[in-house]
Amino acid sequence: MVDRKLDVLERHMKELSVARKEGDRQGEGLASFNLGRYYQGIADLNQAITNYREALAIFKEVGFRARERKAYGNLGNAYDSLGNFKQAIDIAKEVGDRAGEGAAYGNLGIAYKNLGNFKQAIEYHHQRLRIAKEVGDRAAEGRAYCNLGNAYQGLGNFKQAIDIAKEVGDRAGEERAYCNLGIAYKNLGNFKQAIEYHHQRLNLSIAKEVGDRAREGAAYGNLGIAYKNLGNFKQAIEYHHQRLRIAKEVGDRAGEGRAYCNLGNAYQGLEVGDRAGEGRAYCNLGIAYKNLGNFKQAIQYYHQDLSIAKEKAIQYHHQDLRICKETEDPVALATACYHIGVVHEFFGSLSKALNYYRLSIYYFDEVRRLLWLEDAWKISFRDTKGFVYTALWTALLKNGEVDEALCAADQGRAQALADILKMQYTVDEKPTMKVTISLVMKDLPSQTVFTALEGNTISFWLLRDDIGIDFTQKKIENGSAKSLMDSTFKQINAGAVVLCENRSLDRQRSDFSSSREAVEETVQSLSCSVHSLQPLYDVLVSPIADLIQGDDLVFVPDGHFSLAPFSAMSDSVRIRAIPSLTALKLITMASDDFQSKNEALLVGDPCLSEVTFGNGEPMYGQLPCAKKEVDIIGELLQTVPLTGKNANKAEVLQRMKSVALIHIAAHGDDGSGEIALAPNPERTSQIPEEEDYMLSLRDVQAVRLQARLVVLSCCHSGQGEVKSEGIVGIARAFLCAGARSVLVSLWAIDDEATFMFMKCFYQHLADRKSASTALHHAMKSLQETKNYSAIKYWAPFVLIGDDVTFEFGELEHKKNETMSKT
Repeated sequence: MVDRKLDVLERHMKELSVARKEGDRQGEGLASFNLGRYYQGIADLNQAITNYREALAIFKEVGFRARERKAYGNLGNAYDSLGNFKQAIDIAKEVGDRAGEGAAYGNLGIAYKNLGNFKQAIEYHHQRLRIAKEVGDRAAEGRAYCNLGNAYQGLGNFKQAIDIAKEVGDRAGEERAYCNLGIAYKNLGNFKQAIEYHHQRLNLSIAKEVGDRAREGAAYGNLGIAYKNLGNFKQAIEYHHQRLRIAKEVGDRAGEGRAYCNLGNAYQGLEVGDRAGEGRAYCNLGIAYKNLGNFKQAIQYYHQDLSIAKEKAIQYHHQDLRICKETEDPVALATACYHIGVVHEFFGSLSKALNYYRLSIYYFDEVRRLLWLEDAWKISFRDTKGFVYTALWTALLKNGEVDEALCAADQGRAQALADILKMQYTVDEKPTMKVTISLVMKDLPSQTVFTALEGNTISFWLLRDDIGIDFTQKKIENGSAKSLMDSTFKQINAGAVVLCENRSLDRQRSDFSSSREAVEETVQSLSCSVHSLQPLYDVLVSPIADLIQGDDLVFVPDGHFSLAPFSAMSDSVRIRAIPSLTALKLITMASDDFQSKNEALLVGDPCLSEVTFGNGEPMYGQLPCAKKEVDIIGELLQTVPLTGKNANKAEVLQRMKSVALIHIAAHGDDGSGEIALAPNPERTSQIPEEEDYMLSLRDVQAVRLQARLVVLSCCHSGQGEVKSEGIVGIARAFLCAGARSVLVSLWAIDDEATFMFMKCFYQHLADRKSASTALHHAMKSLQETKNYSAIKYWAPFVLIGDDVTFEFGELEHKKNETMSKT
């Protein structure tokens, strides 16, 4: 077989050589095309793509239209197989292959779903669905509904997929839809309904009818998982054994590994197959002796019961690990190691559990490194694997290793940001270097608090130069981090409608200034006092308040607490936030050469009159106080601000690259903090598209900044998606781009109140006070006003990153020096 393949390769190479010698361009193109097909057949996709591109160029040159279309099709297929779905989409669009374009969108959606980025997955599956409907491909439409169901976990989508599959006679598609419907109900906790759908899948013999034994095995596996979740471990084990038998029969090594893994989980439930009766007997004897007061005998029988379960659980998980090593799948390897760690921890073998958790993280990190600088993919991947990092640091705490637990927790925090900062600041880190507590504490500010969430328990590590590390924990009573944040925001009326024009980029909001609802909400907000933050203070600051010395504190929050208004949490202590200790070290250790020391970019009240709804009504109002804000700062810095149409996206992106200070006063999006600037004047269409005026996360991250401070005087600029990475929004994008410090707002801010706030902030900054001190004074000044003393006006501002200072005289001198040279 190998010899025949080599003969084919030789023949095509010879054809190519002869065509080149004879100057036969069409023959050369055909030979390159055939070589592409050969390499695609042996899965050398990169070489296949090279040959197809050569063939395509020649076919275009000689006008060989029939072969040109085939070359496009094969090139798209090769990119699709390689996982480069975006390139496949571009090629499909170029050649007008709508079906191929739709398939590529579907594959892209599946890829994003597997990475945990469900929002992006849903977007691509909707594009897949639209194209399938357009070209009348009902089977593809059914698959799109099914994939949307997976991304949404939407039951209606799966049911629609089943109807379409039945209509077009797609038995395999129908089987997939029943399977996914069962999984969806399992994820919703409705295990009985899940079992019904998985049984329906088997009873209809769909898997057998379509001749796919592997899918039949998967159905048994899903039934096993559902029964295990119901607590029926014996039934679960039976189904997993059937899954294992079929996997071995069809040579599905990955399926075999999953079966062993699930058998291990089922045995961990203390129902242990043939020895289950023995285990239950020991357990019941233990209960009997306990009731008789013979605790020693009871403990002995309990241990015998546990040892039986432990033996089986570990045995099956190790078989899973062996298979994963054979298949060289790092994600499966990492997952197998994690499960073995869980079993060892469950049965009290902490040292063994820690070894396997560390191995799991090692394999997951290997996968993460392969993603290079694909930031969005790294964030999604980390978000789906957060459980193993939590398992490691919590197990270390159980083992009394408090310092090591801190190292492990920080190692898993804001990883993608740290990767980008290392590249920005050209940090050469040895990958084999062990993270120790001395390395973690080196070059940190004198007083830092690191927090980590596990369930409703917060762990605090207070790092101080004089005492080292102090550790404590606090339980969140009656709720979670998210529920506490939600109730706090509601209590202080954060984000409520304001009476004058505000900087919120809420396009659906009408002018509520005269509405009764707005007046009622404003009265309510004025009645709110600083005591509204007390529940948050009691959980986040009170546990370590007695240990805080001085008036400066750096806080590393976790989960939804990353959205807390830290700067407003204390009257006496200036608090700023940072996503991780590693990120803070990288920022503060960066050479001064990375940050500019001269010039400022001031952007205020961009003109958005051209951005309208379908009826021609403007989406956004003007912000007169935003213009006043940058004008007064401009006078202070002797800098001319960009306002109106001059504050367009292209100009802002160009100027922000080399300045020391960036200040933007504009409308902000309530989801990601993205900022609305004036549309680019050179846009191609008359009506501005969103990309013509929205300053997105991607736009910012693509710029290499030298800014020491970025002030985002916009609504929601501190908002974003809450991930294991931290808050993924516009503030993080500025840190990624190289900003040393970012001042943001957590919710909707009032135009006039923010003007007064920023005026005071810059007056103190001009007096050479640090950014955190200037922020503290600005909040105090607004608290003392008659109209803006409510928390929602002065509390949303948070400083993230280093505590920078400016010498504005130096800024002016540098600018004049530059102007005199030109």
